Amino acid sequence: MSPRAISARRRRASLRRIDPPRLIHGDCLRELPRLPSNSVDTCVTDPPYELGFMGKSWDSSGIAFDPATWRAVSRVLRPGGFLLCFGGTRTFHRVACAIEDAGFELRDCMMWLYGSGFPKSLDVSKAIDKRGGDPLAWRAVSEAAPATDAAKLWDGWGTALKPAWEPIIVAMKPTDGTFAENALQWGVAGMHIDGGRVPSGEDHREKCESVVGLASNRNGNSYGEWKSSWKPGGRFPANLLLDEAAAVLLDEQSGHLAGPGNKATRRDHGASDSIFGMGGGAPTTLYDRGGGASRFFYVAKAGKKERGEGNDHPTVKPLKLMEYLCTLTRTPTGGTVLDPFLGSGTTALAALNTGRGVIGIERDEQYFEIARKRVAAARPRRLSA
Repeated sequence: MSPRAISARRRRASLRRIDPPRLIHGDCLRELPRLPSNSVDTCVTDPPYELGFMGKSWDSSGIAFDPATWRAVSRVLRPGGFLLCFGGTRTFHRVACAIEDAGFELRDCMMWLYGSGFPKSLDVSKAIDKRGGDPLAWRAVSEAAPATDAAKLWDGWGTALKPAWEPIIVAMKPTDGTFAENALQWGVAGMHIDGGRVPSGEDHREKCESVVGLASNRNGNSYGEWKSSWKPGGRFPANLLLDEAAAVLLDEQSGHLAGPGNKATRRDHGASDSIFGMGGGAPTTLYDRGGGASRFFYVAKAGKKERGEGNDHPTVKPLKLMEYLCTLTRTPTGGTVLDPFLGSGTTALAALNTGRGVIGIERDEQYFEIARKRVAAARPRRLSA
């Protein structure tokens, strides 16, 4: 057996041992260099959005915009390891650029939709009345009625939309060779698609399309021969995630989508069309199980019971959502999840609940203690300092 094969075998064996959760109180830029290189399989994290949220100093430090942060993460990730990073709609592009500048490949961007966002919009009409300094105008402001002619003109104008989604940047540390070679060498390759499938009907199966026998048309574009096949476990996971309120609203908008399950047809691509073309060709039968627009993974926002007693962290993510992300990025032997911005510990709980090891780093002493207590309560015998 070659040294490379022996090394890969040892790594795979080490991955089978799920270590106790390791929670670290400290700054991730100081703590990450202390971890071994190529030692974790996935990074799932919710860093500061750099918005100065609620006047919190940690949310305006610039750390998420700094490529050095993500280079430190990349060093400890195994080749082919995925980074799933939450962001804010106003600033996630800066985070994505920093991640890319650190050497990651940007693979996708998930969208987490939720129906319970709170509008943070300034009422321009009220602002105009307040600017006037008229006591009568101030009374009118409290009664939500424009007092001046200028305010009446601007009645109904605001400065922001209601937040209803958050992006999740999907990035990957470059592989060591092909995906197959990387899987054998490092025990990491791709996403656990079957683990992330969304149930779709009584037997949790779907009829779907698969491409076989790739060929090329006269323009050099690839196209395929399509066939129907049964896939166990549900629908192929999508990059759209919903909460329950958003799912209901979308279903009300879309109604029941029968899909092509009733032997609806689509024309295959003619000689002059690529696989994404709109041209003619032979009709092909497509299959789907039908349903509303919410035929995606969905989960409610974190409630008071889920957050736990005394958890006043302002941006707690739903446990089921984090469990789904930990499952989607799971290796065949489980693997270890890193969260350099642990917050109140939801990623650690999600990793443990999905059979994965976890390393969590949190700078804020108050939030670290909340995370420690949550993990200790869930896995009291597995907590290590």
